[in-house]
Amino acid sequence: MSMSREEKIQAWLAAAQDMQARMAEPGTLSLKEVAGMSPQEFFDGIGSGQLPSPPINGPMALVPMEWSSGHFIFQGSPSAMHYNPLGSVHGGYIATMLDSAMGCAIHTMLSKGQGYTTTDLRISYVRAVTTAVGPLRAEGRIIHVGRSTALAEGRLYDVDDKLYTTGSTTCLIMNMHG
Repeated sequence: MSMSREEKIQAWLAAAQDMQARMAEPGTLSLKEVAGMSPQEFFDGIGSGQLPSPPINGPMALVPMEWSSGHFIFQGSPSAMHYNPLGSVHGGYIATMLDSAMGCAIHTMLSKGQGYTTTDLRISYVRAVTTAVGPLRAEGRIIHVGRSTALAEGRLYDVDDKLYTTGSTTCLIMNMHG
């Protein structure tokens, strides 16, 4: 028997609460500290609470939910504080969710000592997001990782797999020195 929409929403919210309960207080690490870890060690450390959670997650209401090589999912629950003056979630919130998921998907593919930065971000909005939509997931997947650049694609969807936004990014791969 399939779950109702409300049951799916409650399951997503519970999963995010479980992850948040494991995570440490917000903070940052030095480039040297991050460069000394593999991407898996870095994300597992954040997810287990051994490393600080990213400060942006708080005001953006973002929770890292799943990560593996070439793949990353954030869950967000936008509130009225994320609204634009027209009564829907601001496009910048949505772009930040996708930029985070796609960038982190790229990060999962890097070698120890490498970092990245977004050089190009393309977002296509399919429909408006309001608080009535419920929690959303931003999923990033690798398209290509080269020596100096990487490409990823992403999508933003709800518990019914309804698409709200798509995106793609190009990131510059850098050697990190702290």
